[in-house]
Amino acid sequence: MDKTIEILVVLGSPNSVLGKLSTISISRLDYCAQHFNKKKRILCTGGFGAHFNTTKIPHATYAKEYLLEQGISTASFLPSALSSNTVDDAVKIKSIISNLENIKLTIISSDYHLKRVEYIFNEILQKHPKTYIGVPSNLDPKALAVLIQHEEKSLESMLKNGIYY
Repeated sequence: MDKTIEILVVLGSPNSVLGKLSTISISRLDYCAQHFNKKKRILCTGGFGAHFNTTKIPHATYAKEYLLEQGISTASFLPSALSSNTVDDAVKIKSIISNLENIKLTIISSDYHLKRVEYIFNEILQKHPKTYIGVPSNLDPKALAVLIQHEEKSLESMLKNGIYY
């Protein structure tokens, strides 16, 4: 019998100045809720940053509250990674899971973000088995194009200069 514990890692994304989760956040969290069962654990990421959360409450707290409202119990959550960007997500997750054994990670992000997430997580969390989920973003084509351009530029920079952490 496989005793591996799957950890659903939900990467943070924007919320409003009032803490309202964006459609990007909700799509990631809905995927998590739909694929959750009591044998799995959840780790939410996201602290603060000008580009995604300027409130006084960490983004991960809003994410966890949303999942609790979906009926997931508090006992199913690992500590949150209060990170400020995707590299910081992986670094903080690494310390949270460092003492856990027999785990596999399912990293949940958005379709446009996935290539960069894979590059970063494969580098920083090398020893852990990982599955990557790119949830469809369903954004307006112009908004999506801006995000894709940002992702391509960021990944190109990392490939050229490496990841600093």
